[in-house]
Amino acid sequence: MTSKLYNLIVGGASVSAGAYFTTWLLTGENPTQLQTVQAEGGKKTGRLRTLPPRSTQIQSLHSEEFDVLIIGGGATGAGCAIDSVTRGLKTALVELDDFASGTSSRSTKLIHGGVRYLQKAILNLDLEQYKMVKEALHERSSMLKTAPHLTHAIPIMLPVYEWWKVPYYWVGIKAYDLVAGSKTVKSSYYLSKNEALEIFPMLKKNKLVGAIVYHDGQQDDARMCLALALTATRYGATVANHVKAINILKDDNGKICGAHLRDELTGKEWDVKAKCIINAAGPFTDSVRKMDDSNTKEICTPSKGVHIVLPGYYSPEQMGLLDPETSDGRVIFFLPWQKHTLSGTTDSPCDVTYHPTPTEEEISFILNEIKNYLNSDVEVRRGDVLSAWGGIRPLVSDPNKGDTQSLARNHIVHVSKSNLVTIAGGKWTTYRSMAQETIDAAIKAVPELKPTKPECQTDGLQLEGAHGWTPTMYIRLVQDFGLECEVAQHLATSYGDRAFAVAKLANLTGKRWPVIGNKIHPEFPYIDAEIRYGVREYAVTAVDMIARRLRLAFLNVQAAQEALPTIVNIMAEELKWSDDEKKKQLEMAHNFLATEMGMSVNRASRDKIPITLSQEEIKMYVKRFQILDHDHKGYVSINDIRRSMKNTGENVTGDELHEILKEIDTNMNGQVELDEYLQMMSALKSGHISHSRFARMAELEEVHNKVQSKISVERSGGGF
Repeated sequence: MTSKLYNLIVGGASVSAGAYFTTWLLTGENPTQLQTVQAEGGKKTGRLRTLPPRSTQIQSLHSEEFDVLIIGGGATGAGCAIDSVTRGLKTALVELDDFASGTSSRSTKLIHGGVRYLQKAILNLDLEQYKMVKEALHERSSMLKTAPHLTHAIPIMLPVYEWWKVPYYWVGIKAYDLVAGSKTVKSSYYLSKNEALEIFPMLKKNKLVGAIVYHDGQQDDARMCLALALTATRYGATVANHVKAINILKDDNGKICGAHLRDELTGKEWDVKAKCIINAAGPFTDSVRKMDDSNTKEICTPSKGVHIVLPGYYSPEQMGLLDPETSDGRVIFFLPWQKHTLSGTTDSPCDVTYHPTPTEEEISFILNEIKNYLNSDVEVRRGDVLSAWGGIRPLVSDPNKGDTQSLARNHIVHVSKSNLVTIAGGKWTTYRSMAQETIDAAIKAVPELKPTKPECQTDGLQLEGAHGWTPTMYIRLVQDFGLECEVAQHLATSYGDRAFAVAKLANLTGKRWPVIGNKIHPEFPYIDAEIRYGVREYAVTAVDMIARRLRLAFLNVQAAQEALPTIVNIMAEELKWSDDEKKKQLEMAHNFLATEMGMSVNRASRDKIPITLSQEEIKMYVKRFQILDHDHKGYVSINDIRRSMKNTGENVTGDELHEILKEIDTNMNGQVELDEYLQMMSALKSGHISHSRFARMAELEEVHNKVQSKISVERSGGGF
């Protein structure tokens, strides 16, 4: 079928048949047709099934027995599921919350070997550290090949401000290339001062002597973890999110034989039989270990790392930056990500919690470090922090060694007396090799496990969306479906060859162009079809959708809040939610954005600043407030906002009106007082917030009021 024929189908506003054919042709999504896939090097890896719905996965956990049950749906757990199922073991995975809901979605998004680790290995002649870097560089190469749609190479600049450090850093970075060998992403190189400033113009110029540029990988971590879980179930594994392991079951000999589970959505509980249980619970490793043995010593030392997201103009689109000498000795990264700028990370001891939250101190620390290496012309404003989140690193001590006080540098695999296999520590980049080591240990420890393929099958195994993806695939999406170019590029890099299946679900826009794909927020390329497809990817809550199927919550909390009503309405259609459930989902999502994504701390930082408006400014804003307060009540209500939006010709839904009110209603009493409005305007003036829909509305209402007054005067004969 030619591209011209596809365009005729789309242009005729009848995309479904053509889209279905394209989907079937390029992705094998026909529910009656299984797909045979070739791995890199031509190795046949098996026939993949279509994704069963979550209800089928839950039924499987109720009715079937398994060789391996994995507790934890982060990168490590999902990696173990792929390794286990591709060896021919009957595999199940359960996750208390959502896939990647913990640390696996809150990383620096880098796929790296560890430049600093190599430096320490060379300076200390540490062979163990060297091997760790060597392994990570191999895995970096593997990730870039097995999920090319979700990963890409990123150049990272290391600015140098003292001449003697140029050869020092250059030798270190070249050693990094050398250790990578044939797995090198791209060769590193030196830049003069002028060349560095041309590429990174916002860099601090004073005393800059040059820069070294090296390359690592970057990923969309949450969608990568989801791709692992989906790949595992394509190969036959049973994977279920929002299912909690409550207890571990043992036979008469004290050996593990299963677990007691609970579906967190329905509250139903049941037992599942399994020959082996793998503990891949990340920061919650010790809680699972204590299910096995209540007297076991804790091995996790949790550490919280906070990241912030800034507008894209803070960094070049294709160049990151590394500051190796921060005030507390940690490395700070400053990276372009999803057309925004990502910076972090902090490192502070913390308690293990399901809901880590960023603090004002942690955000301020990162902002202050940023100021140290950006030009003074660039004003680093607190109000430019669009989102902030914390992730818990599960640093571990090795229970296999007598001295449990020292932290393991890499990861540990431990098998208890009852055969609970624990995998803990490590990092995102080495998830696959960690999983390989874990399944090897499980097979060795549990004789009942009889894999049809004893050796690991995952090195080079392509993940969900990778099989038919090409860098120019998005052009087909534009041509065949009539999608906006930016949207097509986003779909291609988020879903790979499954983007055609997503496009198939898109609604017509009613416009000449784009033909399909209604955006859920005007500032982002996310479209309605992604919400429907996200449900097929096991999203069952609004938080699942805004945080991990889409990355909106991680990029801009205000935009996520504004898009929530649309998202919840579409999910309600797919999941048959009642009005009460829709309200519950909105409340849960608002709480998530407020606590875990930094919205509350952003607002608190604004409310603490003094009102620094001039008398003229206060007079102007009081006048605008009085115009909005049409009935002279002393406050602005949601009805006032509705009337103002109608006057200025802007159509908004009831849910959007509530969002505008929440933006400024710090007293949370459903109305805006004058002091709240002045506080908002002072925060805008000082840069503590970057924009406000309420403030813009007040300004437009004043203009509208002036126009109406002029018209009234002219009609009464006072005009020309």
